[in-house]
Amino acid sequence: MDPRTTSLLALWKEGRTRFTNQLPKLTAADLPKKLAPGPNSAGFLLRHIGDVELLFAKNVFGLKDVQVHASTVAKGHDTGEWTDLAALIAYVQESAEILERAIVAQSDADWDVVIETKEFGKKTKAEALGRITTHTAYHAGQLAMVVKYGA
Repeated sequence: MDPRTTSLLALWKEGRTRFTNQLPKLTAADLPKKLAPGPNSAGFLLRHIGDVELLFAKNVFGLKDVQVHASTVAKGHDTGEWTDLAALIAYVQESAEILERAIVAQSDADWDVVIETKEFGKKTKAEALGRITTHTAYHAGQLAMVVKYGA
């Protein structure tokens, strides 16, 4: 693996620990919790993180073989259906593995390639990696608050 890719992979992995460190403590009872007046449950947040990681692996980092059914993005709101803890944990583990595979596939030169999406416009792949890292960390913070204070 190229040196820049190695460094960026390490950065992404460390950033994602804000999320992954919470997973062993979650219970099925946590999944329907919401923090009023917020609309999203803990289960929705878990699924959403996985959905967006898979979208990035496919659409930003070029893993065309990835099958994505980003239900949280497509539905645009929490429908209350994300309540199977084991399935959600497996889903976010899979999304991490796939996104890691996409990151590892980048050469050092790839990080300067500009991509464009309707969601965030033009960004280099390095900037896009910053975006997915902070997206996961942002929702990890929400998850922590929902689990701690939600009902």
